[in-house]
Order: sequence, then structure tokens, then C-alpha cells
Amino acid sequence: MTELVRFTAKSLATPSPVPFGAAIVHTKTGELLYRARNAVMREHDPSAHAELRTVRLACRKLGSVSLKGYTLYTTCEPCPMCMANALWAGLDRVVYGATIEDANRHCRQIQIAAEEVSKRSDMPCAVDGPFLREECYGLFTDPRMLHAFKKWSTRREKT
Repeated sequence: MTELVRFTAKSLATPSPVPFGAAIVHTKTGELLYRARNAVMREHDPSAHAELRTVRLACRKLGSVSLKGYTLYTTCEPCPMCMANALWAGLDRVVYGATIEDANRHCRQIQIAAEEVSKRSDMPCAVDGPFLREECYGLFTDPRMLHAFKKWSTRREKT
């Protein structure tokens, strides 16, 4: 997770910073299969979440729709879309850092816990977190990211 935070933090020095990063590693060996960052704004694609991109690219790399035997690490708790994708991919486990509530302070979120999505499924997947929450949430509160959130305009004004 520490390496994933470092990888994700590299985006903070770019014109398109993001606090969302994900990595898929072999559950037994810890060998990295693939990692990616959120690209929603860059790709103009609301489904380009870090977790979805990582699953797509990892499956393509393996030539399979199954990621059984792999674990997903993510800097933020997966939203319901990302968690459902993890389940469909057959991941063994999901480990997250910051929580959906943390992310919701800065951008819109569907506030259904990843563990709840997993429990309502007939596809087994362990969900662990928050893990290294402070380090992961630090990606959200970096001044460069706070400035970027203002440009995202995804947070509705409270009325």
C-alpha cells in the first residue's frame, strides 16, 4: 500500500492530479500484476476509476476475465461500481486506504460500503480497510489536489 500511495502521489505533480490509485497483486506472492490511476477527467469517462482501469488492464494482460488468485489494493474504498467489478472479476480480496466518507468530503460518492456490496453478492471477496488511512487520505488533502477538486466541479453546493 505504501508503494501504491507513492505511485498515486506522482500524479500530484502533473496537470491532472488524482488521489485514486489501484494495484492488483498476486495474493500469495505479492507480485505486482498491474496498477493504474483514476482517469475520469483526463479520458472524459465517468467509469475510468482507478479500480476499474486496473481490473480491465490486468485482465487484458492475463488474457482472462478472471482475477482469481489476486488482491486489489486501492487508495480509497471502492465505490459500488468498482466493488461490483472486483466481484465479477473474482478477486480474492480488496484492501483499501481512505474511506468513502473521506472521499465524499471532496467529491461526489455513492455512499454504500464496499463490504456491504460484497456481503450482498454470491461471489466471495474479503474486504479489508481502512489500511494506512492517514497516508491515503493525505493524497486528498494535498494542496495541489485540493486545487484540482475545485476544477472538477463534481461536488454539489449544499442548499
